[in-house]
Amino acid sequence: MPSLSFGLTDLSQEEAATQEGVATQEGVKTEGKTPPIHKQSGQMKCVEIKEKCYIWATRVKTYADGNTNEYDTVCTLNAQDKYILSKIHFAYLQADTHIEAQIVFAMCFILNQQKIKRFREEIYCLSPDIVNMAIANHPEGVFLQPKNNKPFRVEDYPMFIPFLDLKKLASHRYIFAPVCHSQHWWLWVADTRKKKTFVLDPYHKTCPADKRKTINIFVGHVISRMREYAGGTSEKNDREIHTPYINISGQKTRCNLLIYFLFFIYDCAIYVMKWLEIIQPKNVKWGKYEWDNWTQDEVDHYRVEYASQILFHKMNQDKAEAIMESDAIRLSRPSSLLLSPYCQIDSNDIDTD
Repeated sequence: MPSLSFGLTDLSQEEAATQEGVATQEGVKTEGKTPPIHKQSGQMKCVEIKEKCYIWATRVKTYADGNTNEYDTVCTLNAQDKYILSKIHFAYLQADTHIEAQIVFAMCFILNQQKIKRFREEIYCLSPDIVNMAIANHPEGVFLQPKNNKPFRVEDYPMFIPFLDLKKLASHRYIFAPVCHSQHWWLWVADTRKKKTFVLDPYHKTCPADKRKTINIFVGHVISRMREYAGGTSEKNDREIHTPYINISGQKTRCNLLIYFLFFIYDCAIYVMKWLEIIQPKNVKWGKYEWDNWTQDEVDHYRVEYASQILFHKMNQDKAEAIMESDAIRLSRPSSLLLSPYCQIDSNDIDTD
């Protein structure tokens, strides 16, 4: 089972290098610039600090006057431009909660910065902001906006353009594009060299409806125009890009047919973010991709992982505060309970003195 290792490695290394007041071999204490993280055995410390981070980041406080801290800034990513995440964004990482685009954006940007060949030279994870807003402006995938009869133009989304890596968007062979519609996430993939596209969906092995097929055609059009804007080549008939679905292990979670139609598929974004990391596009053959399903415990655990990976990443300029605030939390239950989907942590379980 592949694991999300990039966050853990950075965290453990930086923790050792930045602890304040850690005794050296000669007994002399050194001063660091970041708040202290009390030294413990490696694996236990990683688990504990991730759990504390998850609780701190996802818990929204309600004050006596009825106001909350849900819009307090928690993370400022230096993602080419500054991208701000608030408490409310991390609160979506709680179990049984639909994950919003801001968390998916953060993971796209983190993966794009990985110094490994597949992300450095081959795969570009396209953040979902422009695609999702374009779908909202072009309902059901119509090519002309009903409000003004205008076609899609990248220039109409200036607030998101600074976050695009135009060089990678134009040059990389594979474009991985997370897409969300009606609170359901799927992964749209393009092989720009072979001019092929396909969809990986956490729930569907075939296109569920003509409406979804139309949306996927429109997504192909949007991404083609984005590549052209970045200096790459666009598809000549980019309004006719038909994207087949790949038969991949679907999510065996809380979903049933009734819940699906009520749009409460909570974990689809988790699957999409994991696929961004682990899918090898060259291995997708014959319309099928073999992968063992994750258990619900594993899926819920990934929610804990993503909070720490984003907050403790070197691009987060608020990382020091995240460490300090997380370390101030005292867990009153065994740490393993937090990783269980059956355990609900509330304010009575946490001491922050």
